[in-house]
Amino acid sequence: MLINNKTAATLLLSTTALVLVGCGGGGNNGTNNTQPPASNSIAWTPGSFQAATNFAHFCQNPRTGNDPYNQNQPYPDKSGSQQHEKMWLRSWSNDTYLWYRELPDNDPANFTVAQYFDQLKTKATTASGAKKDQFHFARDTADYKKETQSGVVSGYGIEWSVTNTSPPRDFKVAYVEPNSPAAIGGIERGYKLTQVDGVDFIYDSTSSGVDKLNKALFASAAGETHQLTFTNRTGQSEQFSLVAADVDSSPVQNAKVIETAKGKVGYVQFNSHIAKAQNGLIDAVNLFADANVSELVVDLRYNGGGLLAMASQLAFMVAGDNTTQNRVFEKTLFNDKYPTINPISGKALQATPFYDFKIDYVAGKATNTDLPTLALSRVFVLTTANTCSASEAFINGLRGIDVEVIQIGGQTCGKPYGFYPTDNCSTTYFTIQFSGINDKGFGDYADGFKPKTSPAFEDEIKGCAINDDFSKLLGDPTEGLLNGALTYIETGSCPVNNAQFQAAPKPAAPLDVQNVFDIRYQSFLLENKINTPVMKQENK
Repeated sequence: MLINNKTAATLLLSTTALVLVGCGGGGNNGTNNTQPPASNSIAWTPGSFQAATNFAHFCQNPRTGNDPYNQNQPYPDKSGSQQHEKMWLRSWSNDTYLWYRELPDNDPANFTVAQYFDQLKTKATTASGAKKDQFHFARDTADYKKETQSGVVSGYGIEWSVTNTSPPRDFKVAYVEPNSPAAIGGIERGYKLTQVDGVDFIYDSTSSGVDKLNKALFASAAGETHQLTFTNRTGQSEQFSLVAADVDSSPVQNAKVIETAKGKVGYVQFNSHIAKAQNGLIDAVNLFADANVSELVVDLRYNGGGLLAMASQLAFMVAGDNTTQNRVFEKTLFNDKYPTINPISGKALQATPFYDFKIDYVAGKATNTDLPTLALSRVFVLTTANTCSASEAFINGLRGIDVEVIQIGGQTCGKPYGFYPTDNCSTTYFTIQFSGINDKGFGDYADGFKPKTSPAFEDEIKGCAINDDFSKLLGDPTEGLLNGALTYIETGSCPVNNAQFQAAPKPAAPLDVQNVFDIRYQSFLLENKINTPVMKQENK
């Protein structure tokens, strides 16, 4: 489990589970400038569904003014009620949810808006017994756009790797953002949290203690100061006074060229598929191309997903023109109401290609800048249970065009699904709307990709099952997962006779809590596959 401070909701560390109290709101399926429907038209009638546009943007608390994240266009909100918001959610889900036939049709009057949205998902399970839909969530729209467009989030700049959320709690630092309060203070990967503002973090189970833990770990505003004590990687205790701040995230880190007996190896830590990552990925590939690397290691162990188009871009930069020409990165499948039409855009279904150009993600347009390529026939990926969605699409897309993928680490999260973020009444909703398959027609990895020395099934990938290694910094050639990849490159086989190179544990089961969305991975937003249609260059 990976947790950070990137959320507008409050994460509660209870004595039994990690609980999230979500925000209320509605959704969006287009702008409608008509007046609110008559009162009898917003009454719930079981099994009867009106068009979602009848209720879109009719809000109990409508926004006023202009949207700074949408070219200062006026907000589409109109005066309405919670019933309008819930009825929109109901119709919108019935229309676009991938498994709409499995949705309950409960009386909206029995729920708040947030509660009503939360239960609008299937209760079915996968072959392994996991919940089929583990990725149903909502975000405050302003926070969502701030995070995806600028990469700025509030907190200390710590990404937490979480093993236990109830006593004895176990939170370790997965990595810190450069120039963040944590980085400036000297906190590093592998530090284990032991005390917060004088409260025993590991064992305290009192309500007052839990309140203090929440207030400190999930500081609600920049400027808050809290005392955090850690055990560092050498077993020594260190205390830090941290001031929460707006942290500028760095989704691409540690790009470097490593000299090996088999030649030059490129390594890059890729944390999230957000718009800001594009330039960092391009710079990394240019670095590797200039060095003429013969192998590439992409560290996706904490990458929960994001923009599908960016996964396509990275796959193109790995494989190159010849291998990707006339091939498909991912084909999109909606529910059976839309076999040939995209229900969001209203246009004919089109597969996601291997994008070979830089993208203006704010405008959703192609540019005239070509992407650099490495033209490699194989790539190594470092994975854990936090590797999800768009990261898995990167793996699946390359396998679909016969680029060999070697998986080092743990089983991925299992999310061949995605959505179009949809705003209504200041809340952006994320509900599963499509599944994806690669150029060979494969997309059945709902239980994740698994590294195996001798793969027997399509969701098993040649590679090495290795535990995440917190004793070293990311990018250190002696760190467990990276060392596993380098060992494989040099010897053609997995490391042996070393305690840290044992089979990776199975991913932790999803948190079974009521009326919340899954919080296993990174940011709620970035554990997903976000589809953003790109308008191609006219001259390309």
